[in-house]
Amino acid sequence: MKLSTIGKLARKQHRHTAGVSEQTGFPSPATHYLEPTIDLHQELITNADATFFVRIESDKYAHLKIYNNAVLIIDRSTPAIKGKLALVIIEGEFSIIKVPVRQGGSEAHKTFTLWGVINYVINKAT
Repeated sequence: MKLSTIGKLARKQHRHTAGVSEQTGFPSPATHYLEPTIDLHQELITNADATFFVRIESDKYAHLKIYNNAVLIIDRSTPAIKGKLALVIIEGEFSIIKVPVRQGGSEAHKTFTLWGVINYVINKAT
């Protein structure tokens, strides 16, 4: 056997790429229904740097329609306006209130620190 060249093997310059599928036969009637998927981060979050999620592990806030295992989407950059739900710190503990606290309510006499405004409450369907 006679060798013509000695050295390293050269890589192929052209690599195989998969081609585009060609339609062969009857086209699917559902092809015009193709839509992009819904990205919940894009739909529900306006300021990603100031948004966080909290899972509630009790029925303590059922009167606010926040049930066990609910996920709250909280935005710290959203202004606290009347009627919105907010995550606050009262006496060193997290709590959820409506803004502003109603006069004569059980929490009206307590001072609190606003942690963030609850933009969405995600409860599991029953």
